[in-house]
Amino acid sequence: MATESSESEEEGKITGGNQHLIVEDDLREMGKKAAWSVSSCKTGNGVSSLRDDNLETYWQSDGAQPHLVNIQFQKKVKLQLVVLYVDFKLDESYTPSKICIRAGDGFHNLKEIKTVELVKPTGWVYLSLSGNDPRETFVNTFMLQIAVLSNHLNGRDTHVRQIKVYGPRLCIS
Repeated sequence: MATESSESEEEGKITGGNQHLIVEDDLREMGKKAAWSVSSCKTGNGVSSLRDDNLETYWQSDGAQPHLVNIQFQKKVKLQLVVLYVDFKLDESYTPSKICIRAGDGFHNLKEIKTVELVKPTGWVYLSLSGNDPRETFVNTFMLQIAVLSNHLNGRDTHVRQIKVYGPRLCIS
């Protein structure tokens, strides 16, 4: 049986992962509206591997940390959730252990909105972008950056198999 993702508020640690991607009906995937780029990659393991809906492929960084995934939108969008597929069982030292999510208008003013520690994750890991205030249920931004700050077992390069970004589905009445 798959373990559900669980997050401890005070420590910001996420363990486990979910084998099936389950997202609320009131959310929609926003990634197709964005331009995606990465700080580095090995040949054949580029940014397209993050968006191909194939859990067998992966983006592999190539260089010094932090490893960055940049998601840029042409207009400001509301984002509520980032979901990553990572697999410690397959990727071991390539698996991210600490991730930071930043948002802003562009590279010049990114602000950290969340940092989480992943403990041997295998499966879909859900990272809510809501703030501490219950009224802050989303981030209104032109750009999201996912920074892999460290990997398990002090690994240098990283593997991320899929990334999905979700925003609220607009209700038309």
